Amino acid sequence: MLAALVLAVWEPLVARQGVAPPARRYDTVIARDTFGVPHIFERTDADVSYGVAYAHAEDDFATLQEVVAMSRGRLGALTGKEGAATDYALALLGARETVDRDYDKQPADVRALLDAYAAGLNRFAAQHPGEVQLKRLFPVDGRDIATGFVLRSPFFFGLDKVLGALAKDQPLPPESAGAVPDTPDPAVLAPAGEGNLNGSNGFAVAPRRSTDGWTRLLSNAHQPWRGQVAWYELVVHSGQGWNFAGATFPGVPYPLLGHNEHLGWTNTVNRPDMVDVYRLATNADASAYRFDGRWRALERHRVWLPVRLWGPFVLPVPRTVYRAVQGPVIVNRSGAFAIRYGGADQLRMVEEYHRLTRARDLAGFQHALAMQGVPGTNFIYGDATGHIGLFYNASFPRRRGGFDYRHLLPGDTSRDFLPGTVPWSAVPRNLDRASGFIVNANNTPFQVAGAGSEMNPAAWSPLLGIETDSTNRATRAIELMGASRAIGEADLLRIKFDTGVSRQGWAARWFADLLTAKVGGDARRAQALLAGWDRTLDGRGRADALAAMLMRAGQKWHYQRLPEADPAAELTTAATYLQSHFARLDPPLGSVLRLRHGAVDLPMDGGPDVLRAASTWDEAPDGRLVVNHGDSFVLLVGWDRAGRVRSRSIQPYGEATTRPASPHYSDQASLFVQHRLKPVWFNPAELCAHVERVYRP
Repeated sequence: MLAALVLAVWEPLVARQGVAPPARRYDTVIARDTFGVPHIFERTDADVSYGVAYAHAEDDFATLQEVVAMSRGRLGALTGKEGAATDYALALLGARETVDRDYDKQPADVRALLDAYAAGLNRFAAQHPGEVQLKRLFPVDGRDIATGFVLRSPFFFGLDKVLGALAKDQPLPPESAGAVPDTPDPAVLAPAGEGNLNGSNGFAVAPRRSTDGWTRLLSNAHQPWRGQVAWYELVVHSGQGWNFAGATFPGVPYPLLGHNEHLGWTNTVNRPDMVDVYRLATNADASAYRFDGRWRALERHRVWLPVRLWGPFVLPVPRTVYRAVQGPVIVNRSGAFAIRYGGADQLRMVEEYHRLTRARDLAGFQHALAMQGVPGTNFIYGDATGHIGLFYNASFPRRRGGFDYRHLLPGDTSRDFLPGTVPWSAVPRNLDRASGFIVNANNTPFQVAGAGSEMNPAAWSPLLGIETDSTNRATRAIELMGASRAIGEADLLRIKFDTGVSRQGWAARWFADLLTAKVGGDARRAQALLAGWDRTLDGRGRADALAAMLMRAGQKWHYQRLPEADPAAELTTAATYLQSHFARLDPPLGSVLRLRHGAVDLPMDGGPDVLRAASTWDEAPDGRLVVNHGDSFVLLVGWDRAGRVRSRSIQPYGEATTRPASPHYSDQASLFVQHRLKPVWFNPAELCAHVERVYRP
């Protein structure tokens, strides 16, 4: 009993008391439109950032607390063992130490944004103490907000998978697909007369390729539908000239993608080889390692990870974090391994993202990207003057020829370890090509613009480790975009919501193997059903539910660069599931694949790795596959011939994803399943007729 009491009181007692940012009066106006989207107005950017935090807290304070707890090393006290793993990563990567070192070096306006955002969270927490889940979690300051950036940024290019493999003493995840195995010959994709997990889609169409002379950008960055990296829509207007519509993540004081008057962008995850792992040569007790002929002490630091067990009981778990000259070190049964990754130990991303939202033209946008603070992610770009392009943005580590950076490296020499980052001028980009369009769906940057307009892989150093993978979404999008001589708004939306599986690429080979696998019984009947499938997941075909499940089975191995799964076993698993839950092999896709949120229960189309993405799902007790990741925030932006901007958007649920009592808990769901978008009232004059309420936090 005494031990239980100690556990219950230990965590809040040892937790560091937060520090509020410097006191300041924030004068912010929030106007909620008829879909609950906050439009935030005020004189300065900092005042607007304060409103961003407050509005988001009104809609999803539970998730925002998780992000704050993560940045303070207390997520395990809130969510248990899984959160404690994140707390360990925070300590291992030294994210808090990076912020403590560099925060005061940030420009004053950026620090003001971060502090204002923290103040907005503190204001909401003070007004709603009953919703605060951890003692001593508030107040927070700008450093807490900045720490979240430093920790989360490298996870988008896969550092978390490397850390997880080393922590469990498992093989490292493959860093390359090798030769381009999934990208068809561009000549095959060129229509007659044409010139020569997890995922996201991004499209841009230049005036020369559009039906009406507009520039269009379509953002479809796939994220989980709830949680710490779920999209939150917003529009900001500051008297300092900051006007932007788009979406952000919990814990971020400004939009991360979207558009202003002049330009816009979206992001898709890229996967260059950004992580180098070194096997250290250590002494008997691993207290020192050899480097360039000398022994160095292995830095070590003891941390205590709070792990919630049940109710209020939290167990303190001790762990040691290590560091060598190359970077963080994980010690497991196989040895000690140092990790070097792109964009490590820096805080420039907090300024870069804000500068991107304020850029006014392509030159200003590239100037912001050249800060190289955002360590990895594709940027698909479009603007009012007709420029479009893809930036394969990555903070590539400098490397020396003669070493294979795709595999374990010797950690006892400086010859294979070059500090620093490859300069911005060497980062691949594909701008304003003859095809007049850009597409990316988590595929190689050498397959984004169609036949005759692609970058030459030979022009880029193999030491960059540029990915060679493709996806069905990318191959299908290139096919559809290339087949349309002119692409209007309706054409672009039709392509974005397409449910087809290409007859080329990994999925085509996977289904060919499924159709020739040696099976019997229900699996044999499923195989016969699949033979008549029309290769779309639009919900109209008898084999669509079966095919969607098999696409998911294929994506699990393909996207992870693993060997192909056994097609006979996967056919048997899918057939057994459908028979068990639906007593048939051919239930309608919409009766199997569902959008469920509270009382809302709607049929879905699409599936894994198709452009209408339903990437992952939960298996409900009634056998339904309840989608939880895929198409999320969809934003269609257009600039007319005069450079005037217009946009529309949609979310799977609504703005208030964790507030069941809110009218905006799931008010966008019916539009979402119908492939329909709602207006974004970016112009304040247009907003006036569509305001639900206006208030000051």
